[in-house]
Amino acid sequence: MSKKELQVLAVEQKILNRIYLIRGEKVMLDRDLAAMYGVETKVFNQAVKRNIERFPKDFMFTLSEKEWERLRSQFVTSSWGGVRYRPKVFTEQGVAMLSGILDSKTAIEVNIRIIRVFTKLRKYALTHKEILTQLAKLEKEVHGNSKDIENIFMVLKELIAKQSAPTYRERIGFKRSNEKD
Repeated sequence: MSKKELQVLAVEQKILNRIYLIRGEKVMLDRDLAAMYGVETKVFNQAVKRNIERFPKDFMFTLSEKEWERLRSQFVTSSWGGVRYRPKVFTEQGVAMLSGILDSKTAIEVNIRIIRVFTKLRKYALTHKEILTQLAKLEKEVHGNSKDIENIFMVLKELIAKQSAPTYRERIGFKRSNEKD
């Protein structure tokens, strides 16, 4: 792998590490996005607030206290410092909408990378779902034939047992005159 490919993978991994599953949605925190765009969280949120009509509830939402507590328990933060508000989180569509309000070369590049990671996640999820569907089908087929499968395993076990236990055989060859039949 080339150095450039390794750098791209490292950036994608950093993005992936900042995607959380909340309310059944893959989302990113406002502070993580702000850091990636190279702006302060306050400036980032002000830009979002000025363009709030671009962010319906399925694009962006504020975490509930319980969600924030659960998420915060994953971070190592001091009790006296840190964030004093519940963060906003952005879905894939919200991240795409950010490109329209954050007009810089960095913002465009970061947005493209983030959208690519979300797309890879979606493809992976679809592939994973297909595999689970096929396994469910197979399980249903096997479930209907479980007695037959049990019988097959029983016969296989008997064959293995017979092969591993030596059976008595008469010796082949010439008999000596002092041997008995």
